[in-house]
Amino acid sequence: MGETKMVHAPIVTYASMLSLLSLCPPFVILLWYTMVHADGSISQTCDYLMQNGMQGFRDMWPKPTATAWKIIACYGVFEAVLQLFLPGKRFEGPISPEGNRPVYKANGLQAYAVTLVTYLGLWWFGIFNPAIVYDHLGEIFSALIFGSFAFCIFLYIKGHLAPSSTDSGSSGNLIIDFYWGMELYPRIGTNFDIKVFTNCRFGMMSWAVLAVTYCIKQYEENGRVADSMLVNTALMLVYVSKFFWWESGYWNTMDIAHDRGDETLFSCSFILHTIGQFLISNSEESRILRHSGLCVLIAGFYICWGCLVWIPSVYTSPGMYLVNHPVNLGTQLALFIFAAGILCIYINYDCDRQRQEFRRTNGKCLVWGRAPSKIVASYQTTNGDTKTSLLLTSGWWGLSRHFHYVPEILSSFFWTVPALFNHCLPYFYVVYLTILLLDRAKRDDDRCRSKYGKYWKLYCDKVRYRVVPGIY
Repeated sequence: MGETKMVHAPIVTYASMLSLLSLCPPFVILLWYTMVHADGSISQTCDYLMQNGMQGFRDMWPKPTATAWKIIACYGVFEAVLQLFLPGKRFEGPISPEGNRPVYKANGLQAYAVTLVTYLGLWWFGIFNPAIVYDHLGEIFSALIFGSFAFCIFLYIKGHLAPSSTDSGSSGNLIIDFYWGMELYPRIGTNFDIKVFTNCRFGMMSWAVLAVTYCIKQYEENGRVADSMLVNTALMLVYVSKFFWWESGYWNTMDIAHDRGDETLFSCSFILHTIGQFLISNSEESRILRHSGLCVLIAGFYICWGCLVWIPSVYTSPGMYLVNHPVNLGTQLALFIFAAGILCIYINYDCDRQRQEFRRTNGKCLVWGRAPSKIVASYQTTNGDTKTSLLLTSGWWGLSRHFHYVPEILSSFFWTVPALFNHCLPYFYVVYLTILLLDRAKRDDDRCRSKYGKYWKLYCDKVRYRVVPGIY
């Protein structure tokens, strides 16, 4: 079906995979414990572990309970039902390397609205109290960790025994197959797309659900919601709303990730690329298919576990901290932070829209009210064909080659800064995202330099800065 590309020595690659497989799960638990039980203080958690050793860590790790499993099951079944049965337009994804064209039902925005209305309605009418989710949060994360491992094993077995399409295959190595996955389009039956469920309907939806949960928990505890929590929750909900508004566009990037910096129509802010890049930051080996120069991402641990566990725990962590640390910002400061966050989210969206429209019209559009500036670049595909790409050099994309990363990072900062600066751990996601995107920008430039040669040099001469205009 494809090839496995070894950039580092095999021992380094396998060590990177195994270390991430073993280190990410306990990090999730340590993050939860520190936010909820250690006042957000890293030093307090470290002191506890130094005093109690491994036994302290075992005591810290909550056991999955029946309540946790019930909450996860009800949520998962509800989202699966919405994915299958809510009405939506038919959407066809890009043609795969094996000639398959996946078909989706574009009902993400409807599912998002129904989910939030139902969740808030259950609370409002006293049927279910979302504060229970927070009270069992450690158990839920623990259950997700183990359950997601089991789910990835299921994907591995399914890929061997019952692949859903010809876009599947084995590398011959168990660790690589489990880690990177075996199927491009794993489905249960004809209509239930597993990647849409894990990446969008479970992962991204849980981000919004937990943001609302933390807000309600603070209200239950204090009889009011601090303006800091309101700003944090509102900005996260706007950001996730943007994702579901654009979900059908995400399906283009979920299945085929072009060499960024020239081919990506949309921002790398969305979750597949974020999770994937995090998990391969120490290893450039990728489970890929090659077709006309495209790198095709397969469903395995690095995508599915990240979306099922990493998003609910890490991405929501600033709100998790604010539950027990309400900060009163004052109306003026709260409104300023909120407005700044909204502006960054809008710019991030407009960067994606601008590039998408430029590609869709083959450059025959207006960018900031005038004809776009561009470079027509040619390149050769892996099978020897010569193709051309248009490189946009005006609008947001004339400020820097990866300018869309700037509002992406800033938006995460603005929904975190309501926590102020008593502890640094709430800023983990901001720091993680910054390192990840700056590193990605460099590697994207390297790929594009290799692909376009002299045309990329012309592009860099015209758009001098990599990410931050005037600085980097």
